[in-house]
Amino acid sequence: MADARNASLFVPCYVDTLFPGTGIAMVRVLERLGVRVDFPEAQTCCGQMHVNTGYQDDVTPLVRRFVRTFADAETVVAPSASCVATVRHMYAGMAERTGDPELQREVAELIPRVRELSEFLVDDLGVEDVGAYFPHAVAFHPTCHSVRMLGVGDRPLRLLRAVAGIRLREMPRADSCCGFGGTFAVKNPEVSAAMLADKVADVLHAGAEVVVASDDSCLMHIGGGLSRQRAGVRTLHLAEVLATTEGDAR
Repeated sequence: MADARNASLFVPCYVDTLFPGTGIAMVRVLERLGVRVDFPEAQTCCGQMHVNTGYQDDVTPLVRRFVRTFADAETVVAPSASCVATVRHMYAGMAERTGDPELQREVAELIPRVRELSEFLVDDLGVEDVGAYFPHAVAFHPTCHSVRMLGVGDRPLRLLRAVAGIRLREMPRADSCCGFGGTFAVKNPEVSAAMLADKVADVLHAGAEVVVASDDSCLMHIGGGLSRQRAGVRTLHLAEVLATTEGDAR
């Protein structure tokens, strides 16, 4: 059991709206490990969609709000590698564009405390076995932001390998992009669909019952492709697998 710590939850807007179960699962895992959790209700979007579509200046109010909302947090934990990557790798540049030295200072102080879930569990709490039980064949999709921007490495897989009953299936070209890429899927639908077709084929080749990832956005894209093929393969966020125990009916 990890030592008790405090964690403020950052539940991204799309997770809050479309996948609330992910946020609930994250709370279950953290509280099981003795973490004291709070949820600042003033939080909103990190601004990633604005940046992706070229609205650089319009994202400034969101940066200010994020910094103000989590200013006193010991640690900010999120179940979204893409949103954490936005904060850690884009906020400094956004703050610099404003010419506001106070905002730049506040962003610089906050960024090191913003953590993706697997980073927080493995690095900060020193935990790999969270007491989960999930007796299913699982293929893991390492999302682009988690691998290429955050460098989470094998942390999610280390957490999954410690889950009782799980049967991990190796997926061909696992680290290839699923084709979602935020607004990329909207701007480049044909390319996105072709990339998705490859990812779905790889999932089916792995013989998995469940596809797991650290970003619900990618899972939404992959899940759509699997559903249209009536593949019978479901998608779950890493937090949902880690939250499942032997007493849960799955």
